[in-house]
Amino acid sequence: MMAERWRVKKGDRVQVIAGKEKGRRGEILRVFREARRVLVGGLMMQARHTKPSQKDAGGIVRKEGSIHVSNVMLIDPKTDRPTRVGIRVENGKKVRVAKRSGEVIGKS
Repeated sequence: MMAERWRVKKGDRVQVIAGKEKGRRGEILRVFREARRVLVGGLMMQARHTKPSQKDAGGIVRKEGSIHVSNVMLIDPKTDRPTRVGIRVENGKKVRVAKRSGEVIGKS
């Protein structure tokens, strides 16, 4: 399988554009490339019922669930609105660029 270039990565601020969390924003905590999903902080909260153990008291633990990468959109740092992402070469390096404002997002 050929490695593909992703437009979002860990630490990016994104907005959910589809699904039950539509319109909410958060930061990407983790990227699951094989499943094409991302974990966004504070979104898609799921309850996990755990038994008590020697380390843990047990009970209901809430944690983030993953969202498909096609359902999130990067937030433009300049306009603070969702934007598509392009790739441009500057000084021999590839950089991510916000399509909405043309602002460089960072190295990809």
